[in-house]
Amino acid sequence: MSRLLATIAALLIAATAHAHTGVGDTNGLVHGFSHPISGIDHILAMVAVGIFAAHLSGRALWLVPLSFVSLMAVGGAFGMAGLDLPFVEIGIGLSVVVFGLAVALGVHMPTAAAMMLVGFLATFHGHAHGAEMPQSASGLTYGVGFVLATAVLHACGIGIGLLTGRIGDAYGYRVLRVTGSAMALAGVAILTGYL
Repeated sequence: MSRLLATIAALLIAATAHAHTGVGDTNGLVHGFSHPISGIDHILAMVAVGIFAAHLSGRALWLVPLSFVSLMAVGGAFGMAGLDLPFVEIGIGLSVVVFGLAVALGVHMPTAAAMMLVGFLATFHGHAHGAEMPQSASGLTYGVGFVLATAVLHACGIGIGLLTGRIGDAYGYRVLRVTGSAMALAGVAILTGYL
């Protein structure tokens, strides 16, 4: 895990060091990376997916975030191509509620079901990322940017989930319940336009 985080940090530092706005592919990478981390809806959903994956443990620890990233990339390609996906903003807000509740309630489900759930809702996030790509950006580097940012947010969520598991069952359980509940409430605020 520490090697993964060190690798991600090195990539981020390298991307930042070469980030000169308006310079070809780097412009796309920076814009793509900044999109998921610039909206509270995306941050909450992606961190919650990581926490949820850590809670499910086993193969879900990497398969659940991988299915999110994969189907988000598909949704991003649709958005970049200008293909319409109905209810994108509702899907994004709903994802925050659903993932927050999954964390708050400590939902247990088979890994395949969790993959389908997060993958379905990831398409809405991906579509939003793709549809908002600047015209000057390269689709490939922009896509790499938002995939990388999503992976970082998932890794943060996994870290939170694993850390709370180490602080003791009773206390860690309470922390996750409060965290998930706050995320779900934020999702309701997003859906109703208050956030």
